[in-house]
Amino acid sequence: MKKLLLAGTALAALASGAQAADLGPRRVEVPSAIIAPVFTWTGFYVGAHVGWAGARSNYTDPSLVAFSSGLSTSGVFGGVQAGYNWQINQFVLGVEGDLSAASNSKTVFADPAGIYAGDARRSSTPFLGSLRLRAGYAFDRVLIYATGGLGVATFNDRYSSVAVPALNVSSNSTRVGYTLGGGVEYAFTPNWTAKLEYLYYGFGDRSNVFVAGDRVSQNIHTVKLGVNYLFNTGGGGMFGRY
Repeated sequence: MKKLLLAGTALAALASGAQAADLGPRRVEVPSAIIAPVFTWTGFYVGAHVGWAGARSNYTDPSLVAFSSGLSTSGVFGGVQAGYNWQINQFVLGVEGDLSAASNSKTVFADPAGIYAGDARRSSTPFLGSLRLRAGYAFDRVLIYATGGLGVATFNDRYSSVAVPALNVSSNSTRVGYTLGGGVEYAFTPNWTAKLEYLYYGFGDRSNVFVAGDRVSQNIHTVKLGVNYLFNTGGGGMFGRY
């Protein structure tokens, strides 16, 4: 009897082992795999910039040719900008506004060898800004873009006369024109970007600056470096299961 019980136990153990072998190896839970996020330019951004500005002011007085002169100024400028980007596939559309303070100023002397020797004309451009559309093509974290829109600048002009004190006149004006340009921007982290940008500002002619009938045409070229903090870039990694 005892031998029969031992034989039955051995058979049961063999059958159990065979069934376990048929089930194959034990399945282990696969952990979630982290997928690197895809960079996107979509979102609001704010930043700051610094650069060089060159302004040209051509003044014409038909009554006194000696007063007519061209005046070029240059200097550094700096300010802030803010905007929003929309990325559609690799195309990026956006809007940006900026405001800058500039150090452009220069004085020239009119008719140095004539009757008006010592007379001086001074021009400065203390502030400039713009409101522009941007359109570009993104190569992942590199964005190449063109831009254009409204340009705004403040011009201060002054004429000082030694011989005729009555000719000491000045004009301060804020002018609205257009601006065109382009640039390249690179995202060196998921939220921080750096850009190099060129802009041309055109303001056309204006008349009656100092006296009736005179005219002045003004334009500005700028090259600037800027940094932006980009919001809403998609956050952390995306998770998937395999």
